[in-house]
Formats: sequence, C-alpha cells, structure tokens
Amino acid sequence: VQLVESGGGLVQPGGSLRLSCAASGFAFSRYAMSWYRQAPGKERELVASILSDGGSTNYADSVKGRFTISRDNAKKTVYLQMNSLKPEDTAVYHCKANWALINRAYWGQGIQVIVSS
Repeated sequence: VQLVESGGGLVQPGGSLRLSCAASGFAFSRYAMSWYRQAPGKERELVASILSDGGSTNYADSVKGRFTISRDNAKKTVYLQMNSLKPEDTAVYHCKANWALINRAYWGQGIQVIVSS
C-alpha cells in the first residue's frame, strides 16, 4: 500500500499549488479520501475530504472558497487545488484513504507547503 504526495513547495502569498496523491496497492475507488495538514507546533487538522465516488466534498472553514478537492478513480489519484494561498496555509500536507465500513485507513508520508514572500 502506498500513498505518495507531490506538488508541494514554496509559493508566494496569493499564489496557487496543486497537490496530488497517487495511490497503489488497495482498492482506491472504495475509499473516501482526505487531505490533512499539520503546521509546526499545531495539531493535525482536516482540510478537505471527498467520498469514494466523488459525489460529496467537505472543507475546513479556513479553506472554503480557496481549496478544491477532487479525485480520478481511473488514475487512483486525489488532488487538492489550493488558490489564494496565505502564510497560515504553511504546513505539511498528508493524504489519507479511509474505508469506514471495514475500519481501514492509510496515510501518505506528507509533503511540505510553504507560503512566504
């Protein structure tokens, strides 16, 4: 089982990044997918989530209207489009696969996003 994030890096305030999380080794289309983030000295927080069929999404209040989560089950990939980035978005971003019915979850290793001028 692998979840591999990519697309992070350094961006100026107001800029955009698109994170990707490529999955392998499990039945991706059966799992809800989420993005979490953890800033230095803070607890990990849920940023956005999407159901297995992509039919429903949820966002933290802090990112609503700026971030968009999406998935491509054929490519076994989930995305997080991040626009109008702010310094407070700086964190390590992790993707998570979750199938609540069988109480199974997998985490990616995380990728750094730094928003700074």
